[in-house]
Amino acid sequence: MGKFFVIFKKELKSYFNSPIAYIFITVFIVLMNWLFFRTFFIIKQSSMRTFFSLLPWFLLFFAPALTMRLWAEEKKAGTLEFLMTMPISDFAVTFGKYLAAVLLLSLTIILTLTVPFSISKIGNLDFGQIIGQYLGAILLGASLISIGLFFSSLTENQIIAFIITIVLSFILIIIGEPFIVNLVPDYLSSILKYISLISHYDSIGRGIIDSKDIIYYFSVIFLFIFLNLKTIESRKWK
Repeated sequence: MGKFFVIFKKELKSYFNSPIAYIFITVFIVLMNWLFFRTFFIIKQSSMRTFFSLLPWFLLFFAPALTMRLWAEEKKAGTLEFLMTMPISDFAVTFGKYLAAVLLLSLTIILTLTVPFSISKIGNLDFGQIIGQYLGAILLGASLISIGLFFSSLTENQIIAFIITIVLSFILIIIGEPFIVNLVPDYLSSILKYISLISHYDSIGRGIIDSKDIIYYFSVIFLFIFLNLKTIESRKWK
C-alpha cells in the first residue's frame, strides 16, 4: 500500500508542480461557467439542466488531456523500463497513476459547485438531484480516465493517445443516443443503451441511484485498468 501511495503522490505532484493542474482547473471552470450562464440569463429558469448536458462533452476532451501523458511520457523519456524494474507491482503503478488523474478531475468537477449554490440564491433547486448529477459526472469522468490511461499505455505519442481516447469515448457516448438506437432493432437498441456511457449518466442524473448504473461504471473502469495491466505486462515479456 505504501508503494502505491508513492506513485500516487508522484503523479499528483507532477500535476501541481507544473502549470498543468492550474490551467486545467481554470479553463474547465471558466468555460463551463461561461457556456452555462450565457444561456441561463436568456432562459430565465433556475435549472441546471443545461449545465449537466454540457458536462459530458467537456469531460470527453478534458479527461484524455489528463491521461495522455501518464504512460506515453514515461515511454518517450525512457523511464518506463526503470519504473517496471522497481520493487513495486504493476497494479500499484497503474492504479496510482489512475487515482491521481481521477482525484484531479473530481476536484475540478466539485469546484463547479459554486454554480448550483449561486443559482439557489435566486430560485429553488432539488439538491438531491444535483448530488446525483455530480455523482454521475464523477463516475463518467473516472470511466473516461480509465480509457485514456489504457490508450496512453499503447503509445509514446501523447497526441495519438489523446485522439484515440476521444474517438472511442465519443463512440461510447453517442451509441445510446436516440438517433442511433432508433435505427436498429429493439433487442439491439437495449444493448446499445446499456453500453452507452451517457445512458447511465442520465439515469443517475435523475436522482435515482440504481446499482446497475454503479456496477456499469465500475465494470468499465475495471476492464480498462485490466487491459492497461496486460499492456504493461506484455512489455516485460518482450
